[in-house]
Amino acid sequence: MIIVKAENLVKSYQTTKKNRLEVLRSVSIEIEAGKISVIIGASGAGKSTLLHLLGGLDRPDSGKVFYNGNDIFKLSDDKLVKFRSENIGFVFQFHHLLPEFSAVENSAIPLMIKGESLQKALKKAESFIELVGLKERKNHKPAELSGGEQQRVAVARALANDPSIIFADEPTGNLDSDNSELMHQLILDLKNNHGKTLLIVTHNKELMKLADKVFEMKDGVIVNTN
Repeated sequence: MIIVKAENLVKSYQTTKKNRLEVLRSVSIEIEAGKISVIIGASGAGKSTLLHLLGGLDRPDSGKVFYNGNDIFKLSDDKLVKFRSENIGFVFQFHHLLPEFSAVENSAIPLMIKGESLQKALKKAESFIELVGLKERKNHKPAELSGGEQQRVAVARALANDPSIIFADEPTGNLDSDNSELMHQLILDLKNNHGKTLLIVTHNKELMKLADKVFEMKDGVIVNTN
């Protein structure tokens, strides 16, 4: 089943008063539910821009993105924010954890934004902290956690609203080989044991090996799929 489908996405940015940089040139892509899909390509190929459009973080100049057949860009900005919070989890290269909050509190933030009580949000978040292997570290603040542990907290936060798909932009980009391997095992676990769909932008060759499908981008277009 196709969970996300994009048709003819075009995106450009104003670089000077007279010039625009075309980042995506009529990109179409289909993401299959319950699979790990990976986007690869050189820096500047348009990978992160595509990820942001597919996740509804930005709007295209033209083109459509469908989630289970519904065009998300027909939604108002407020409804698009609500849609993202209920359906999509995001993990970035930089974990963006709030330094004053513990691991479990950081993971609970999406639930509190959604309107759940602090007590209920923390209880739910604890289960995700346990899922990513940090039960014994749940009350530690980011400064007391290693880089790999911080990134796993970011994964727990992305899982908080039980999203149907997780978007990850270079999730192992700042990790050493041991922590990268832990992240790879977590990604496989999310797919195999929790039925999650994952779309990942990466340069990591070991992470590419986990993919069910690889999309290669160059100069704003998808040039190869395997």
